[in-house]
Amino acid sequence: MAVSGRFVLLVALGVVPVVLLGEAYRQAELTLALWLLLTVIIGVVDLTLAASPRRLVVERVLPNRVRLGETTSSELYITNENRTALRGLVRDAWQPSAGAAVTRHSVVVPASERRMLRTALTPFRRGDRRTAGITVRSFGPLGLWARQATLASPGRIRVLPPFNSRKHLPSRLARLRELDGATSVQIRGQGTEFDSLREYVRGDDVRSIDWRATARQGDARAGHEQKLMVRTWRPERDRRIVIVIDTGRTQAARIDDEPRIDTSIEASLLLAALATRAGDRVDLIAWDRRIRGRVTGASGGELLNRMVDTMATVDPELLETDWSSVAAQVRAVTNQRALVVLLTTIDTPASSSGLLSVLPQLAQRHTVLVAAVSDPEILRAVSERGDRDETYRAASAERSLLDMARVTAAITRLGGDVVTGAPSALPPMLADRYLALKAAGRL
Repeated sequence: MAVSGRFVLLVALGVVPVVLLGEAYRQAELTLALWLLLTVIIGVVDLTLAASPRRLVVERVLPNRVRLGETTSSELYITNENRTALRGLVRDAWQPSAGAAVTRHSVVVPASERRMLRTALTPFRRGDRRTAGITVRSFGPLGLWARQATLASPGRIRVLPPFNSRKHLPSRLARLRELDGATSVQIRGQGTEFDSLREYVRGDDVRSIDWRATARQGDARAGHEQKLMVRTWRPERDRRIVIVIDTGRTQAARIDDEPRIDTSIEASLLLAALATRAGDRVDLIAWDRRIRGRVTGASGGELLNRMVDTMATVDPELLETDWSSVAAQVRAVTNQRALVVLLTTIDTPASSSGLLSVLPQLAQRHTVLVAAVSDPEILRAVSERGDRDETYRAASAERSLLDMARVTAAITRLGGDVVTGAPSALPPMLADRYLALKAAGRL
């Protein structure tokens, strides 16, 4: 049960006769008591005439998924099975991060009729945004007292990563097409893809001679000098890419008002979209001390759909990442030589010690690329030295840059490659480095 502001105002009116009666204390006290009794009786009658909220049938219609930052709506259908009309207030209890614009709705539902309530949602966090039910407050005809009940009406909407970096995809696909047309490199030797046949010239590897093709040439040119035919080969272009996203504590830090892990997700989505167009096979692992998400065996549109759906619910865990098990996780995905992309942080040598310890093992069998987010505030702080406070900040920023440079140099010595950039710049920079590796034949 609940009371409204009308009832409070009605009770307050009982003060008027008390003030008018002045010193007649006992009479004023009796008048006030009678007034309170009358208001309670009126409230009980009003409550009796109110429709029961427990005789409502509630249905909810929701989209399954929505991208972060986009607006969608929750449709709530309320059917009144009472014999009297429902006049009341409905509160749709969504999580705050669901971004509900209005959660309270005034509603009038005649007997045996249905009404639809729409709640606009603009989520500002990834993951599953939920609501457990609604609270209905049904007022009587006078609007004094109300019946109140909470009705179960569970709902869930999955908020996907926004994939804002997809705007960089057309330009990178154009460069990929240029790359495919310009890299007609031919090499000799086994272990690559067969390209064509040509005549033997001095210096060719005799193991590349195709004796069957040579014999066919001899039959076709009867009476002429027989020429040896050799096979030419081209580098393999369709390779394996394993993306490992660090979900440890360092990925929870916010840079430019965006968690580092969200930037890692954006970069992985752009790289996966580009690589799958190139025919490469992409696998994804989200790891700290156990697998938080995994996508394998998918390609094309299915790959991106599974990646955004898997990564939507992955948040950083406040613990240190177990880098010693990363090599085993990569081996579980593929035994072939692959491009292993590690999306993590390289702020200080101490926090990157686990990463550095596993790099030799990975670089021995794979091409390793480490991608990390850098803070543009640090670069700005270096150049600001107007007063004492700014000078101290600049010194701290210089120290941070030196630490990052030391980690970058260590990764390079251990056989890895490094890409760092601001949150908006890292995804296209990672895509560019992938294209550069592909053009150089390092994949």
